[in-house]
Amino acid sequence: MAELSGVELEVFRHALAGVAEEMGVALRRAAYSPNIKERADCSAAVFDPDGQMVAQAEHIPVHLGAMPASVRAVLDIYGALRPGQQVCVNDPYLGGTHLPDLTIVGGVFADSGELLGYVANRAHHADVGGAAPGSMPASATDIAMEGLRIPPILIADAEGERDDVVRLIAANSRTPGERRGDLRAQFAANHVGARRLQELARRMGSARLQEAMAAVCDYSDRRVRAAVREIPDGCYRYADVLEIGEGVTIRAAVTVAGDEVTIDFDDTDAQVPVNLNAVFAVTLSSAMFVFRMLTDPDAPPNAGCYRSLHVHAPEGSVVHARFPAPTAAGNVETSQRIVDVLLGAFAQALPERVPAASQGTMNNLLIGASGEHSFSYYETLGGGEGGTPHRPGMSGVHTGMTNTQNTPAEAMELDYPLRVWRYELRSSSGGAGRHPGGDGLIREVEVLADCTLTIQSERREHPPWGLGGGHPGAVGRNTLRRADGTEVQLPSKGTWQLRHGDRIRIETPGGGGWGPPL
Repeated sequence: MAELSGVELEVFRHALAGVAEEMGVALRRAAYSPNIKERADCSAAVFDPDGQMVAQAEHIPVHLGAMPASVRAVLDIYGALRPGQQVCVNDPYLGGTHLPDLTIVGGVFADSGELLGYVANRAHHADVGGAAPGSMPASATDIAMEGLRIPPILIADAEGERDDVVRLIAANSRTPGERRGDLRAQFAANHVGARRLQELARRMGSARLQEAMAAVCDYSDRRVRAAVREIPDGCYRYADVLEIGEGVTIRAAVTVAGDEVTIDFDDTDAQVPVNLNAVFAVTLSSAMFVFRMLTDPDAPPNAGCYRSLHVHAPEGSVVHARFPAPTAAGNVETSQRIVDVLLGAFAQALPERVPAASQGTMNNLLIGASGEHSFSYYETLGGGEGGTPHRPGMSGVHTGMTNTQNTPAEAMELDYPLRVWRYELRSSSGGAGRHPGGDGLIREVEVLADCTLTIQSERREHPPWGLGGGHPGAVGRNTLRRADGTEVQLPSKGTWQLRHGDRIRIETPGGGGWGPPL
């Protein structure tokens, strides 16, 4: 294989990343639901013919880290895809994250018919059925209660979209029109990605394209290994708790040896009969996020970045759940706690590099209704970033395994029977420190129709920790204000019935402070 020069590597890595970025733009522009077009709850990536990720857009970490496992599941079942074929999958036990996240994988072919690679995108659909609107019911005790589980299934072929599969997915949703529109946006995103990859092949030749894909992954591997060698060898341990019952503990041991890192979750608590269980793809994704963050975050993000990372988790634990455990909040909440645990461990080796804990939750807010006037609103809410060794934490931002935007109040009120009363920063909620933690925020929403509320949140009992003498951030609060003026403090997780005029107020946690206060 001919060597690529440094200039060629830079040009090619950005060309591939541009393919994924343009896929994301196309997906958002074509999407129907505010969840995708406004919040950008979607991700895109490019893969080589063997299913190895060679480029990603800077989208959502929990999506992107797990997506290669979904691509692998598709190829294991279908083999190399043929021209026109696109495959849909959301099964968490086959590389998915949770059921609302639908992934579509398509093959890309040269003019000669040669397979160039694959494009894939993942988007969070606001409802895929299940026991409550939004498909994340807090009462779920097995995955069947969370909605439609889709193993890899052909959703498009050489003749185009397979309407039978699209109809099946739409029929299992409370908002079928949105599902059809968002699925077609995902098809369009893959078409855009395929066209751009084909253009690259025409310019440089198919063989050279394959060589360049391999070279950019090798380049990332070299950069990351060099960064790992700067971490002191040793074994570093940390544990933190999920807020359910008496608490569920996640324990990790991080072993650094030369240019290799091994993360072991032995002694982590067993999976639970609620939906805080994370499948291994989510746990791996969380580990990859922390690993990239603390080694060489500027290395091209691809499979090469993680060749020196090894993750082990006991099957049947809350970080490697067995079927049929429910997984909806494992994706959004347990992933955040895994990040905190790993940062706590790495802080012992890299005290001048690791930030204090950020808010440690996605503050999932779901409001919807079934029947004639069905709707499904879903949003994750930002909070405080932990203070870092170099600067204060940011306020009201998404942190950790999420990277979405907010839903503008105008869009919420246009698309749903909701009214936004408050949306502001939560003053003084960040932990004190030499570099204080960022503040959380407050979102207060009135419902204008009888509906169902689900909240999946964390850090309502255990605050985000400070580091190096910094103070913890404030815990979050969930408050229900009934139409008659009475207020009830809600726990971190649950599903409730609301009446017209009720309001829900979410106060998100602040980030921990870094260093002793001045």
